[in-house]
Amino acid sequence: MAVNWLIECTKKLIFIIHLTGKMNHKLGMNLLLWGTEMDESLFPILDQIKTIGYDAVEIPIFDTNETTWRKWKQHLDALGLDAVAVTINGPDHHAISSDASMRKKTLEQNKRALDCAAILGSSLLTGPYHSALGVFSGTKSTPQENNWAVEHLLALSEHAANLNITLALEYLNRFESYLVSCADELIALVKRVNHPNCKMMLDTFHANIEEKNISSAIEKMGNLLVHVQLSENDRGTLGEGHIDFPGIMKTLQRIRYNGMISVEAFSTKLSAANIWRPLFENEIQLTKDSYKFLKAL
Repeated sequence: MAVNWLIECTKKLIFIIHLTGKMNHKLGMNLLLWGTEMDESLFPILDQIKTIGYDAVEIPIFDTNETTWRKWKQHLDALGLDAVAVTINGPDHHAISSDASMRKKTLEQNKRALDCAAILGSSLLTGPYHSALGVFSGTKSTPQENNWAVEHLLALSEHAANLNITLALEYLNRFESYLVSCADELIALVKRVNHPNCKMMLDTFHANIEEKNISSAIEKMGNLLVHVQLSENDRGTLGEGHIDFPGIMKTLQRIRYNGMISVEAFSTKLSAANIWRPLFENEIQLTKDSYKFLKAL
């Protein structure tokens, strides 16, 4: 009798939680808001991010000097902040280049980024490192380029597995990438790689441009989705644009997504984002306002 009573109480509790629709995700802040230079001058910013209430920071890894990240790890641990590693490949590191030496160089670079992610204690390496940002051929990707991408990501997945890290690949919009620019294309690529350490992430800025329905795209991703960046349509403060974040959060709940929710916003400090007008008062104000918006959701 006692066992049956406990089972019934558990069922009711699960039902109540489902009805209330409450989600409990760790919340992160992407440091690209402050530019691309990641050095100790940002440590006071980390302190402020923690004080605001965030659980983690997304850290761009362009510098693959391991000594740099050991210092970061010490400061993050002292604050109690988690780290999510991010990397991006520029024109000099193109994983689907016809130049075999560049493909080899790119794999080595991305493996070093994984090594740095391990030092930071990140369980993910996020970003669009399946190919180079802003490099185009003038046509859609060829079967050979797709094969090179699979080859690159499979080798990288093996290295990631040895470090207990999962690749969280990001698709970009058509103006930034030609290999994958929507959920369907990235899902197909990840399934071709077919490795347990190769998954995907979502950035709502790109999804807002490329998806006919963001919620439908999220549902297609299903358990391949391991990281989410919420970014407004203008890359500014969350809730001040037109992206349907409440609907997106409901969809994430529906697919039982349990990963981190991060804020990604850019300013004139990131030239690659082509933002030349002020979108917010200052970086910390954006960080505070976006946090309040997320907590209200």
